[in-house]
Amino acid sequence: MEVKQFIDNIRFDDKGLVAAVAQDYKTNEVLMVAYMNKESVEITLNEKRACYFSRSRNCLWRKGDTSGHVQHLKGMYYDCDGDAILMKVEQTGAACHTGAYSCFFNKVYEDGVTDQSVINKVYNQIINRRDNPQEGSYTNYLFDKGLDKILKKVGEETSEVIIGAKNKNKEELVYEMCDLVYHSLVLMVNEGVTIDDLKKELTKRHK
Repeated sequence: MEVKQFIDNIRFDDKGLVAAVAQDYKTNEVLMVAYMNKESVEITLNEKRACYFSRSRNCLWRKGDTSGHVQHLKGMYYDCDGDAILMKVEQTGAACHTGAYSCFFNKVYEDGVTDQSVINKVYNQIINRRDNPQEGSYTNYLFDKGLDKILKKVGEETSEVIIGAKNKNKEELVYEMCDLVYHSLVLMVNEGVTIDDLKKELTKRHK
């Protein structure tokens, strides 16, 4: 569909705006809701990077201009009434200004919901800590100390996993395995290895 045809199908409100939902294209997790006008829609489609309209500042803003947390466009859709836009994006770092990966972290009610994206959340939070250091952050401490320190922790946590398994203590084993996963993710970020890299390798092994 051409950009003009797409825009003609959108029902902008009396201020020339339409609600836009950003969703992680890999996990389908809803990241944020903002507003777009015709110009920001055009920019987003032409640059393949999310651009919104700030109602408080009354101007366009490209996601990530100041934070570096860019949203690369993977898909754009509109709903049946044409009054809302859905964007599937590749999120760099955190979507929320608080540092959380998604703006929707305040849980009100939950029944039987299984979070399939927790590894991605932790991975992206580690990237956020690397790119936006916080005083007192253990993750930043590991990055500051460098590769040798990270490798030492991976080795230590591997030993703890072995001990937990030998002790036949499930609670201890789960705890130590989570420590190992976390430090392994820190190593991945430090060395430029992505979760997609692991998925591709695992997929090749199980064809």
